[in-house]
Amino acid sequence: MGIEKHIQVTGKSTVSWKDAIVQTVEEVSKTINFVTSIKILEQRAKITVNKITEYYVDLDITFMVEQKNS
Repeated sequence: MGIEKHIQVTGKSTVSWKDAIVQTVEEVSKTINFVTSIKILEQRAKITVNKITEYYVDLDITFMVEQKNS
């Protein structure tokens, strides 16, 4: 039986929302094994002098729980 676990994380980029998503998934994958999917919960941006300077994404990351054989 497979068990999934979910965590919520926030990532950011100075390039784009897509870059924020890609960078966040890459960073999460360094410490969490078996990442299977993401759900974009929210996107927002910081504006400075009428220009977007930072892109933020809130993600729901799904990964499989590693099961130990007894």
